[in-house]
Amino acid sequence: MSSLLHITNGDNFTEKLKSLKLKGDIITWREMLCEGKTLTNVGSETFWKARFEFLNKNYKVSKSWFIEKTLKEYRSLCNHKQEDKIVLWFEYDLFCQINMLAVLSWLKTHRKYAEITLVCSGKEDDTEKMYGLCDLSDEQLLNLYENRITLKQDDIEYADYVWQLYCSDNPIRLENLTDFDGYQFNYLSDAVKNHLMRFPSIKNGLNKMENNILQLAIDKKPRSKSSLLHTVLENQGGLGFGDTQYERAFNRLKPLFTSFNPVKLTKKGKEILDNQTSYYSCIQDNDVYLGGALKYNFLYNTDSDKILKL
Repeated sequence: MSSLLHITNGDNFTEKLKSLKLKGDIITWREMLCEGKTLTNVGSETFWKARFEFLNKNYKVSKSWFIEKTLKEYRSLCNHKQEDKIVLWFEYDLFCQINMLAVLSWLKTHRKYAEITLVCSGKEDDTEKMYGLCDLSDEQLLNLYENRITLKQDDIEYADYVWQLYCSDNPIRLENLTDFDGYQFNYLSDAVKNHLMRFPSIKNGLNKMENNILQLAIDKKPRSKSSLLHTVLENQGGLGFGDTQYERAFNRLKPLFTSFNPVKLTKKGKEILDNQTSYYSCIQDNDVYLGGALKYNFLYNTDSDKILKL
């Protein structure tokens, strides 16, 4: 009798999955590897040390919280050695796809014998809307589960390869990936594109997400910071970021706002948005990592969709 393990993308979906009463244990992958420095050797002591340092410094995550929420769950994953069928539950967005790559890299090393299948939500109907797992009905989830994708060894090795590139100090290597179509990851190509657009634009020193925040502030004229947050979350494209990540971005862009209540940009903020001047020289953060690369060591050319090394 084969045994089954489910690995989910977060606590909200874990609760929903429990209600479906499928066989097997559930492990929640509690990380946000799309932000902060990442190392290739997922699960190693140096990997978790780097992650804790980032989360502690930028999100005030305490050691006890990190041990309780992230490391205990990871150790539970390590202790589930018997399962020879592992189901991954992830979504289309950048946040989820990067976590998925890391989990697959770990499984490649530590669970060579297991059959790995993937349930990945995204385009579920004829509309433009992209769906997260928690947006779907029980019936839709069970249908996705029944039709889940069995990952071949080639798929798993490719995911590991993309993870290695994500963790390298040069995003240009990721930019040169063109063979996504040969593998069973429908949303990975878009996620990589979204990742590359997180490097500062050559035109104004802000990345696509930061420009989007300023543009929405002008277009939607939110009356408060919480209204701006709601608007950004609703209009963030394929990033899949949460409240705390945007709160941090707002703090970074604070000098470009005269007020958050109501939300108004400074003269310089408007000029930056119009590409009349650049924010690049105002940026003090020299140790901001996206994967293995320093964010401000590269520029994104929006005309050619190419990364330039400074």
